[in-house]
Amino acid sequence: MPGFLLHVGATAFCPHGGMIMTIKPSPRVFVSAQPVAALGDTFVVTGCAFAPVKPQPCITVQWLTPATRVFVNGQPAILQASAGLCQSAEKVPQGPPVIAMTQTRVTGI
Repeated sequence: MPGFLLHVGATAFCPHGGMIMTIKPSPRVFVSAQPVAALGDTFVVTGCAFAPVKPQPCITVQWLTPATRVFVNGQPAILQASAGLCQSAEKVPQGPPVIAMTQTRVTGI
């Protein structure tokens, strides 16, 4: 499914309002002066307030459907339309990430 490329400056949240940040070890590909996010990057969630019976806030994102034709340093790029799961420290799925805003110039499939 086509979509805009996710980049480090994009605004993304966990389903409970925590902010998702992309940690990029070696940026080489840029869009809108920001490094492009790829499957091999680390996606950290901060500020998640999910605490039903036992506090289990989202801390990471695992992407399930990255780009199939766009690669960054050999890793599939993450698109605005990519599906993923936010996970707790115990790897319990907490729901899908919400990508609220990204650059609107470069798309991928």
